[in-house]
Amino acid sequence: MKIIDFLKDKGIFIIIVLFITAFQAVILWAFNLNIYLITIIIAINIFGIIALLSYEYMKKRRFYNNIVTNIENLDRKHLLSEMVFRPNFIEGEIFYDVLKLANKSMNDEILKYKLLSKEYKEYIETWVHEVKTPIASSRLIIENNKNEITENLLEEIEKIDKFVEQALYYSKISNLENDYIIKQVKLEYIVNETIKKHSKVLIDNKAKIIKNNLDFIVFADLKWIKFVLNQIIENSIKYKKEEFTLEFIAKEEGSKVILSIKDNGIGISNKDIDKVFKKGFTGENGRKIKKSTGIGLYLCYKLCKKMGLLIDIKSDINIGTTVNITFPKNKMINFEES
Repeated sequence: MKIIDFLKDKGIFIIIVLFITAFQAVILWAFNLNIYLITIIIAINIFGIIALLSYEYMKKRRFYNNIVTNIENLDRKHLLSEMVFRPNFIEGEIFYDVLKLANKSMNDEILKYKLLSKEYKEYIETWVHEVKTPIASSRLIIENNKNEITENLLEEIEKIDKFVEQALYYSKISNLENDYIIKQVKLEYIVNETIKKHSKVLIDNKAKIIKNNLDFIVFADLKWIKFVLNQIIENSIKYKKEEFTLEFIAKEEGSKVILSIKDNGIGISNKDIDKVFKKGFTGENGRKIKKSTGIGLYLCYKLCKKMGLLIDIKSDINIGTTVNITFPKNKMINFEES
């Protein structure tokens, strides 16, 4: 709080005081009071007013500067009311009480929406687990009644299963802390399991699978990293060309292992490449093929970030796309924090 702002706020009061002081001096002069005595009386009055204004200014300056300092330094601005002291002047007290009341109201609203969000999340998780049962039953029925029609049905059921799994991870994305365990996993095992899950589609598309130098131990959550690789492979299948090649290659660089998943698909344009991890972004390819939700890579980015992994994409139109996932070889290393 600047003194010039305070004086501007007190402008009318100061003008009135000066007018009264001048009027007082005229009255005293009219009663033939000694000029020196009049001067002393006026000086005492002015000094008293200055002292009162100075005291008020110091009180308000301390309070308002405390607010400004806290609001500038706080990352979470809504906690301001917890950092501000109760002032000892009436306007400040009113402001303080209103701030506390507004903060309490906001916290009550946040709590209400947190509870609603929690209930919705629990419902989605329950729904996902319930719907998995008829999906598994449908798979079993198809296995026992194989023909061209049921094979086509199986493909559609696999798509449903994929979207159900996406829904489950999306519902958990804001509260993942209790849902993962970082431990040693074999990179080759993860890749093989993911390829196995997509074996039918890969065979149907006559995909050429290349695996090279995957004999590494890395740190990740097994369930999450499988989901990430699933999304990457599904994207490669979705945006493939007629001759489909999918390559998994790993290399060691110091305390990290980089897994590269390369395809020879249609590629991603330069204007889209920096946006592929944004939620809901489908880009030029998504608009052409009309099968993209813009959720898969967003979930990959979020899950990798939570596990302390790095994920990035490089691509050239009509040449292919490479997704790089950087794993730590040491559990204590977190690339997102470094």
